[in-house]
Amino acid sequence: MKIKDGFAKRTIAGSNIVVPVGKAAKEFNGMITLNESGSFFWDCLREDTTVDEIVSKTLEEYDVDEERARADVESFIKLLDENNLIEK
Repeated sequence: MKIKDGFAKRTIAGSNIVVPVGKAAKEFNGMITLNESGSFFWDCLREDTTVDEIVSKTLEEYDVDEERARADVESFIKLLDENNLIEK
């Protein structure tokens, strides 16, 4: 799975913002503000990946146990999926 084409993440005034570009701007009105972990997950999803791969990268990057990492990754992916931002 990965983030659909048509979304760009930028850092503006210290905040990580995702905005739709091109055709995606017609389907998605608005922008998304990401916290640090959300930005990390987003970057992981720029390329085709799996939940297990993202969890593994999260464990390398953050001082968190696997159960918490998996719950956070799955929650983030669910939110993206509900908003039609992810390709499976």
